[in-house]
Amino acid sequence: MSVLSVVLPAYNEELMIQKTCSVLRQILTEAEIEYELVLVDDGSRDRTWNEIEKAGKEDTHILGVHFSRNFGKEAAVFAGLAQASGDAVAVMDCDLQHPPQTLVEMYHLWKQGYEVIEGVKSTRGKESLIHKKCAGFFYGIMSKATKVNMQNASDFKLMDRKAVNSILSMPERNMFFRATSSWVGYKTTSVRFEVQEREAGESKWSAWSLVKYAFTNIVAFTTVPLQFVTVGGGICFLLSLALIIYSLIQYFTGHAVEGYTTIMMVLLLIGSAIMLSLGIIGYYIAKIYEEIKRRPRYIISQIIRGSQDVSEHARHDSV
Repeated sequence: MSVLSVVLPAYNEELMIQKTCSVLRQILTEAEIEYELVLVDDGSRDRTWNEIEKAGKEDTHILGVHFSRNFGKEAAVFAGLAQASGDAVAVMDCDLQHPPQTLVEMYHLWKQGYEVIEGVKSTRGKESLIHKKCAGFFYGIMSKATKVNMQNASDFKLMDRKAVNSILSMPERNMFFRATSSWVGYKTTSVRFEVQEREAGESKWSAWSLVKYAFTNIVAFTTVPLQFVTVGGGICFLLSLALIIYSLIQYFTGHAVEGYTTIMMVLLLIGSAIMLSLGIIGYYIAKIYEEIKRRPRYIISQIIRGSQDVSEHARHDSV
């Protein structure tokens, strides 16, 4: 019988571990789906790992992965994919904002022959107008980079084993799972879902962390920001050309161009454009430096299968 592995990244989710495992166990058992729950503790500061160990003692289908420190959600997702042993692998949030019932629909679509089933948000839930606009801008860039419509995309998806293996075979360290799973291709379909309200705990994403997350993933997946540098340079050139023509016209018509104000405006415009361009280029160089070092995406300190410690026999991220 085919096994479905469900990867659940968790960071400070002690209040949700037991509930999430219980709900998934009930839904997948009633649907007669053989399952494996891969819970990845991303260096939580609360009792998340203790709750995972407790859940493992109650259910032998649970595989717990404990990071040595916080490495971020992307690392947790890829660790879960690497440890999962199922014929199909789903990724969803541990806070149940991704409705577990949708997993059954995804699984049946996979049985019909689809290899990547994307979860697409019907709405973005309760978000501010600014957050929605920024998210729209971000996914617009990612859609152009992947050649796939990623508006309202999410990490909630189910993939065939060969799609998972294709993702894990990619050597880069800075990888954006949400875009990479679309980029690999394969026979793809989608299901729509409503974002659920969080039952316990609180969101780990501040406005600043979302901005950093977005920019890091844009740089990791596309060179569009470097094209902004080229476009910005072209705009500055056109503005300077217009200013030169204006100054020459004023000179030959006997009118003096205001000196100090004009010079300061030009210097500030060019200086800020140069500094911004250097910042973008520098960020790409920093990411190149990180890739060259070839450090692992994450470090695992312990792995449990049910109540058994299986750290020595588990698959680890390659260096």
